[in-house]
Amino acid sequence: MSGSNAVGPTRIGIQDLAIATGHHVLDLDDLAAASGVDPAKYHVGIGQDTFSVPAADEDVVTIAATAAAELLARTGTDGIRTVFFATETGVDQSKSAGMFVHGLLGLPSSCRVVEFKQACYGGTAALQAAIGIVARDPRERVLVIASDVARYDLESAAEPTQGAGAVAMLVAADPDLVELESVSGLYSADVDDFWRPNDRSTALVEGRLSVSAYVDAYLGAWDDLVSRGGPGIAEIDRYVHHQPFTKMALKAQRRFAKHTGLAFEDADLALGMTYNRRTGNTYTASLFFALAALLDLDDDLAGRRVAMFSYGSGSVGELMTGVVAPGYREVRRAERERTAAMLDDRVPIDVRSYRELHATTVTGSVDTERPRVTTAPFRFAGVRGGARRYERTTEG
Repeated sequence: MSGSNAVGPTRIGIQDLAIATGHHVLDLDDLAAASGVDPAKYHVGIGQDTFSVPAADEDVVTIAATAAAELLARTGTDGIRTVFFATETGVDQSKSAGMFVHGLLGLPSSCRVVEFKQACYGGTAALQAAIGIVARDPRERVLVIASDVARYDLESAAEPTQGAGAVAMLVAADPDLVELESVSGLYSADVDDFWRPNDRSTALVEGRLSVSAYVDAYLGAWDDLVSRGGPGIAEIDRYVHHQPFTKMALKAQRRFAKHTGLAFEDADLALGMTYNRRTGNTYTASLFFALAALLDLDDDLAGRRVAMFSYGSGSVGELMTGVVAPGYREVRRAERERTAAMLDDRVPIDVRSYRELHATTVTGSVDTERPRVTTAPFRFAGVRGGARRYERTTEG
């Protein structure tokens, strides 16, 4: 047929990925002391140690742009005609947060830019859409960004599960990192376990319902995967999960083990929880923070199949599988060192200062200027003429 493209590739997946997080870090020991609770409630009860806090001049756009700039410095921009931005803490009800990133990165105008939303599942929805674009034309590569700032009411039960972070992924044919397999398991159910109405800057959570809805989605997605001829238990080598807090993934995997007969110990998930324990909940980016940690810290993944469970409240679950490429260690070597330094270099913030910052987050259209704090490449300058303004902090 005239004008048709070549037959799509059989291998599509993640060529490379990079993560970024907020400027500050809050130690949960400090929050425990201020709240008058045993620190073990956080370290053991929910499985968290610290969480990232954006500076006054950071938001989902600046953190996303930082992750994407790091990724594109390694991969280049050739073939990128699509940018998908997934978030549940978007900065505008109309304009995609991805448009701001497109401008900050200086990407070409011959590009489609779209925002995805379905709670924490949005990053996986964007990833699946990207696979379809590459399958249609393997010359194209798609930039997928998932970026969020998890915010809850101060002194609420959910406060210690806050966090901030972004992941940028390049989806391409013949990937150097992870080949994503074509069959996945799906599960959706209309439940009110977590939501954020338009008139709120913080989310509402039904904690127990959220845990049970997550588990139901995980088991339901597994059953669907099996029914569609996906890999069986004996064919899966590693598991990573979306982690609102790391203990939730452990609880779900214990139920999964009973459901499937999987031989499982809590330690089997430890590597994939390494970054999430330190950044807190990153919503749409959370699953991919877990994948990044596994790729960075497990030296025996070449040719291994990884199961990846994505969950978004409300609710949608998807269980994907991917096979790690033989040369993944070379792809990740420099990124592993950069990520470790990024997490170590966050600036500690005390509870009083964090709570003051929490109360002054800009979500409206009133003109304001933001103080210069972040040392990242991009910053949120403030609101002028009712519109959000962003700028580079460095030349380039």
